[in-house]
Amino acid sequence: MKKTSIKKFINWDVLNKVKNSRFSTNKDMHNLSKFLRELCVNMCIEGGDGHIPSSFSLIEIITFLYKKKLNINNKNLKNPNRDIFILSKGHGCLALYVNLYLKKFITRKDIFEFCKKDGILGEHPDTTKIKGVEACTGSLGHGLSFGAGIALGKKIQKQKGKVYVVVGDGECHEGTVWETANIAKNFKLNNLVYFIDWNQSAMQLLPHDKMVDKWKSFGWHTQLINGHSYMQLEKAIKKVESLQKTSASPSVIVCKTIKGKGTKILEGHGKWHHKIPNELEYTEILKQIKNYNYDR
Repeated sequence: MKKTSIKKFINWDVLNKVKNSRFSTNKDMHNLSKFLRELCVNMCIEGGDGHIPSSFSLIEIITFLYKKKLNINNKNLKNPNRDIFILSKGHGCLALYVNLYLKKFITRKDIFEFCKKDGILGEHPDTTKIKGVEACTGSLGHGLSFGAGIALGKKIQKQKGKVYVVVGDGECHEGTVWETANIAKNFKLNNLVYFIDWNQSAMQLLPHDKMVDKWKSFGWHTQLINGHSYMQLEKAIKKVESLQKTSASPSVIVCKTIKGKGTKILEGHGKWHHKIPNELEYTEILKQIKNYNYDR
């Protein structure tokens, strides 16, 4: 597809209003999700790279955390009592970048320069370049152990703040994930919360049909929810917060998601994992995002 500047397609006046808005209803948040999906697609077109479906499956999880939960802003990054967010599933970084833009960690110029030579936003998050990114990720499975180490450090130093890690279901084939699950339970890291982006992508090679039972067997407080429902995400995190007052065990929220959620053309189709749309596909994807019914 001939590259077209995203300046032409994104209503930046609307986005600037969104940056400072509070969203009180499920509908408000889903309207925001649609807008952020459009931005993700246009970033891929502009940069000629990226993983659109992988970002779409977790965009509600990340947006919920940044809009509703995380005690993080561009002025408190040296505060040891801040919350920590780690995207272990690094190739889903488009969903992270658009939220970092909303939180004013990165600029519109950075968005335009996704995957370009002089840009700071690459195909995986890089903490040495991007303000607000707490860990370099992309080598799957390591974000969890990194997050557990930070959570343990907070405990030792009696620091406030929680550690939230988003993990892909494919990562849960890595041995480091289950080593970390064991260690986190034994060290009583109740300040640690994992979100599993269970989009069934790994089912194509090696099924994870007992995902919930596996986490329970390691002694974690485990919930299973619809990862695209802001209402269920909010209910789940409130339950975690209640448990943290009385239990020393870590928590995991297994989120049933759909790879490519928001567009039928992308949903569940493996060929789109790292594909950049052509002109006809691009037009259809934006149309489907705009008309998507999240209640189905």
